[in-house]
Amino acid sequence: MSEIQRVIEESVPGKQVTIAHVIASPIPEVYECLGIDELGAIGILTLSPFETSIIAADIAAKAASVQVGFLDRFTGSVIIAGDVDSVETALRAVCETLRRVLGFTVPDITKT
Repeated sequence: MSEIQRVIEESVPGKQVTIAHVIASPIPEVYECLGIDELGAIGILTLSPFETSIIAADIAAKAASVQVGFLDRFTGSVIIAGDVDSVETALRAVCETLRRVLGFTVPDITKT
């Protein structure tokens, strides 16, 4: 008789931004799938703990002329849209504020 092994996985979120990425000039299908206006660029953030997405969206919208296209407080995802410079400015503001004020670990902002 073989012994059944059970594995229990547990997620213990840290205070971190896991992705901060700018997509400059996305193809129209990306905008269509997201259901947001074509504004030149898209910024993507994933955060932990997930509720930080609310704070990040607020910081981004106050820091630059961007629209919040998507926010999910259950997965920590935020999508913003605007011109390339505004999206980059917004992502920098989010990462810097979370690092400085809340002690988050933040990655470099990447761009494609």
